[in-house]
Amino acid sequence: MKKDIKIPKVTDVYIAVVNEYNDIYKTQDWNAYIINDKDVDLEMILIVTSGYNEDKITSTFRKKLEKLPAKSYAKIELMQENLFALNNTFKVSFFEGNIMYDKTFLFRKNTINLNALQPIPLMDVKGVLMK
Repeated sequence: MKKDIKIPKVTDVYIAVVNEYNDIYKTQDWNAYIINDKDVDLEMILIVTSGYNEDKITSTFRKKLEKLPAKSYAKIELMQENLFALNNTFKVSFFEGNIMYDKTFLFRKNTINLNALQPIPLMDVKGVLMK
């Protein structure tokens, strides 16, 4: 029975954590984004995030987006720097057409930092990208 279930592979959808200037508070903030680099829209996007290590588990954060147009991105959440000492997971589920996709993105502890910045697709910024 399990062999009959086909789980499609997620491609061209990414999570990025970006260090950017906040004009309102005059601070450098870390924000998580979901990026749709596909040529089609994504629908009913569900994102569940949490952080953990051997001793701690954060509360679970949930976000729903009705639609993420092709070649676009959306902010998920502001991330505080003390979370980077934890493993941070982003579980993403969405529909592309009538097919449901699911993928877990994992930022291992201490991998989100200024030394790991790289260009982020579709965004004119640098950040830490998880494919």
